[in-house]
Amino acid sequence: MKTIGITGGVGAGKSTVLSFLEEHCQAYVIQADLAGHKVMEPGERCYGPVVELFGKKILKTDKTIDRKKVSDVVFSNEELLKKLNAIIHPAVKTYILEELARQKEEGRKLCVVEAALLLEEGYQNFCDQVWYIHTDQEIRIERLRESRGYTREKALAIIKSQAPEDFFRSHADYIIENNKDLGRTFQQIIEGVERL
Repeated sequence: MKTIGITGGVGAGKSTVLSFLEEHCQAYVIQADLAGHKVMEPGERCYGPVVELFGKKILKTDKTIDRKKVSDVVFSNEELLKKLNAIIHPAVKTYILEELARQKEEGRKLCVVEAALLLEEGYQNFCDQVWYIHTDQEIRIERLRESRGYTREKALAIIKSQAPEDFFRSHADYIIENNKDLGRTFQQIIEGVERL
């Protein structure tokens, strides 16, 4: 089984790449964000520690964690954010490694792990290759304005808060240019899979 780690800045179009890999290359896709939601569900490994950290005020009536309330609290509290990350990040990594082991056992040929902090969290250590999805900044801003309703200023602020272009490029085994030509993007994905 081969595992590709996918990273790139906000608005780079990672979802488009993941969908193509899933539909046309029979890849099993694991997204760190979704894994983060999963490990906070009742009965899962982070539920108790997160409720303990924030108190019952973050629970909805059905006893699930209200992620919006949590993000509102940590947005203005650096210390709590660090504590939350210390609970969530290791659990997400464990969850992903367990999923990969399960897929390998089931005979899966290709798995894809997508994470915004793929490199920062050391996920490249269990990936055969790291792919960086590159998109020009202006296109990313436009996508964020259209898809999420962000102002130009907000989009730019988020882009600036992420790792710089050269950091991604220096750690990537393969770079996909995902600007306007989807046909070209898909061609690069196919070429990348063939090279694995």
